[in-house]
Amino acid sequence: MDAMPISQFKAQCLSVMDRVRRTGRPVRVTRYGRPVADVVPAGPAAITNRTLGFLKDATTIVGDPGDLVAPVGAAHLWNAIK
Repeated sequence: MDAMPISQFKAQCLSVMDRVRRTGRPVRVTRYGRPVADVVPAGPAAITNRTLGFLKDATTIVGDPGDLVAPVGAAHLWNAIK
């Protein structure tokens, strides 16, 4: 593991992070000779949950599939109409 003082890291931060990403070798940042932080390569990207289409196979269409907007039952059976 390479080590560098914090002042040098501050001046070369972007190039140091690019080098860590490219080579995979971590860099230890020190202050007055004592370790402050380790710059390590990032792990694999996390798989995010899908928000669109997550209920894709959770429903079934009963009856005529072309008539999705027709009422399910008679209007007098609905409490919202009263």
